[in-house]
Amino acid sequence: MKLNARKSLLSLTIAGALCSLSMASFSEVKVGFLGGFTGPIESLTPPILSGAQLAVSHINSQGSLLDGQILVMPTADTTCVDASAASNAGDRLVNSEKVVAVVGALCSGATIAAANNAGIPGNVLMVSPASTSPALTDLKDNDLVFRTAPSDAYQGEVMARLLKSKGIDEVAITYVNNDYGKGFADALATAFEKLGGSVAAKEAHEDGKADYRAELGSLASTGAQNLVVLAYADGSGQTILRQAIESGDFSLFVGGDGMVGDALISALGADALKGMIATKPGTPDAPGTTAFSKLASTVVGFDPKAVFAAQAYDAAFLIGLAIEEKGSADREGMSEALRKVATAPGEIILPGEWAKAKKLLDEGKDINYQGAAGNHEFDANGDVPGVIVEMGIKNGKFVELGQLK
Repeated sequence: MKLNARKSLLSLTIAGALCSLSMASFSEVKVGFLGGFTGPIESLTPPILSGAQLAVSHINSQGSLLDGQILVMPTADTTCVDASAASNAGDRLVNSEKVVAVVGALCSGATIAAANNAGIPGNVLMVSPASTSPALTDLKDNDLVFRTAPSDAYQGEVMARLLKSKGIDEVAITYVNNDYGKGFADALATAFEKLGGSVAAKEAHEDGKADYRAELGSLASTGAQNLVVLAYADGSGQTILRQAIESGDFSLFVGGDGMVGDALISALGADALKGMIATKPGTPDAPGTTAFSKLASTVVGFDPKAVFAAQAYDAAFLIGLAIEEKGSADREGMSEALRKVATAPGEIILPGEWAKAKKLLDEGKDINYQGAAGNHEFDANGDVPGVIVEMGIKNGKFVELGQLK
């Protein structure tokens, strides 16, 4: 399935590029993609990349950038959890590939490492579709780091309300010991206790271990029956759930967006995860979401509701719009251009409407992109409010159960 999706999107990108090549110049504009192609989000990364590639195909098939420059997207692997690998990946894109901007990274720690060691020193705009740690909000980034997904400061509050609404009054929390896990766990615990809930334990764990039985024993000793796992579906989260199921110490499992991957269900079985509660950043009921779903439905094997796929489309499309607004493919002024094309007033541009946007910008008119994941009115820190949806398991897959407030 993933292979078919990649082939389809590659065909779209090539077709768009060939169309543009016949129209104008042979020059390229590079926008990089930083993803966790190996490591604990390995199965979550391909559909996120596919979302960004779909935006590239729409740009290249509708006139390309500026005077016909082709948009290409070199990729680099952060591994998600290795700061050195993330820094090196960012360095390759910024200093070797000479990208104008970057979609990514995905994991919050990887974004911070790549930004501090490559993006910010290189004056390169970074728009992450998936980094949700509250730590990004206060990053000293010279207005270069943005995200199209909401902060976990918000997701934690929403998850707390969801748990209370289901009559859950006590939880034990285990979280991966990085910016993502700690930020999410702190936000959830604070919000849950404010609502009258009890956090029996909140303990960090290291990713990549083969055995978490000692950590699970400590959490189970509190007597809590509800285990919240804030980690990754292909990493510690999967191992912890497997060993928790084997121990039989918990009756209910809860997960954040990093756990929402069908690979988790394939590995552990839908029956073993029956009743699991999860949340993820989602998409609102808005024209941009509808437009994106229709466009994505034409791509074989691509799920527009995959975790962070819509946010990745928006990140790539917004970067393209910012380049077009600026009128040049250099790094200077990208942040200002990004804010301009994403903010009212201006004529509304939906996903897939590159030709319309290009024409308006060429005429000197303002536009306001309303995307696949919502309207991206970036605040002073480059954050967006976004929406959170409840996830459940039906017919062996994660499915959306509704938007949460």
